[in-house]
Amino acid sequence: MHDPATINAAQPTTVNVDLGDRSYPIFIDHGLIDADLVTPFIPASRAVIVSNTTVAPLYAERLAQSLEAAGKRVELLALPDGEQYKTLETLGTIYDFLMEKQVDRKTTLIALGGGVIGDITGFAAASFLRGIPFIQIPTTLLAQVDSSVGGKTGVNHPRGKNMIGAFYQPRCVVADTGSLETLPDRELSAGLAEVIKYGLLWDEDFLAWIESHVADLRRRDPATLTEAIRQSCLIKAEIVRQDEREGGIRALLNLGHTFGHAIEAGMGYGVWLHGEAVGAGMCMAAELSRRLGLIDPDAVKRVETLVESAGLPTRAPGELSVERLRSLMDSDKKVEHGRLRLVLLGRLGQARLVDHVPEETLLETIAYTTGATP
Repeated sequence: MHDPATINAAQPTTVNVDLGDRSYPIFIDHGLIDADLVTPFIPASRAVIVSNTTVAPLYAERLAQSLEAAGKRVELLALPDGEQYKTLETLGTIYDFLMEKQVDRKTTLIALGGGVIGDITGFAAASFLRGIPFIQIPTTLLAQVDSSVGGKTGVNHPRGKNMIGAFYQPRCVVADTGSLETLPDRELSAGLAEVIKYGLLWDEDFLAWIESHVADLRRRDPATLTEAIRQSCLIKAEIVRQDEREGGIRALLNLGHTFGHAIEAGMGYGVWLHGEAVGAGMCMAAELSRRLGLIDPDAVKRVETLVESAGLPTRAPGELSVERLRSLMDSDKKVEHGRLRLVLLGRLGQARLVDHVPEETLLETIAYTTGATP
């Protein structure tokens, strides 16, 4: 735990993740990469920044200079950019670099990038020398509202997304909204999928706020983005506080993800962005919820309208057959005892975990939302 008074920066918006002696802050504001927020969270004199070839040229030098000015010795590793590189092979590249630099147990890894960098760097930190400190500096909206918070780390396997990993919490998360100014429009929309998810699964008032502010979010209004990130992180922090290791309600955060992960795997990682697949996946989950009598058609329309207004697809790719998508869903982490468990909507603002979905209804839903035939 750290005393906020020791942080030499203007007070940013802060959300705390309450996990006892593993609690940590999420700092949200513009220009935080230039501020020296992270220095108090680096326990020794060495740090390794892990980034990618897209983000490193934009922000790594600024961050390194800030840390070096504070007396830290900094190394930089820039990995290839893309979901297709979230693999055991890339993880091995990080290990090789850490071995070459003779990293010790007090060296801090700093993940500077989007969700791929955060996930793979966190897993490297969790497993190298059986655990070394790490810090998240997410530079995409999706990472700022979701993947950087909660301690899920890992890599993909050709047969399933995030199948290899560990729960390992960062020492802090620094969400610089200024980094969103260089984010491609498609990536920004992908991040909005996760923002929408929080409203759908937890808070209908937040959902209504998103609906009324989606245009401002897409045009990157700084105050609106900060509020969306804050609200999203508050919801995720509360869920993680109650269920850190996904034994219960944390599974609700996977709304749209079982369908979405199947789309990503079926198309090839990186063809559809994660948020794009989740956007379609949430619409598929809403349609299945309707077919099971949990929500009405107006609710489904409301979900589809918001997803579309965020610049996201509302349907799965037609080139994936019903059989292929259904098969890939069985590789999802939420399969228990051979039974597929799906996060569905009991109403807007309230998700539920369902593990008794009739197979015929599921296949019909997939067919309807892809335009295919079962």
